[in-house]
Amino acid sequence: MATTDNSFNGLTEHCEDCELDTLHEVSVQIRTESLKEENSQFSREPYRVTECQRCGHRSSQRMNNA
Repeated sequence: MATTDNSFNGLTEHCEDCELDTLHEVSVQIRTESLKEENSQFSREPYRVTECQRCGHRSSQRMNNA
């Protein structure tokens, strides 16, 4: 689970690579999932992207599983 800490801009989360709770940069990205160009505007989904500020490991998770 993510928690805020005393840093200016970031969240402390568990990093699988570091095996520690480290500062992470967190963002939301809109990604197109369809490979067909004609339907691409209907296949955009939000993803939560985290990057460990210690080792650089990035992970993403689809936020809308409807």
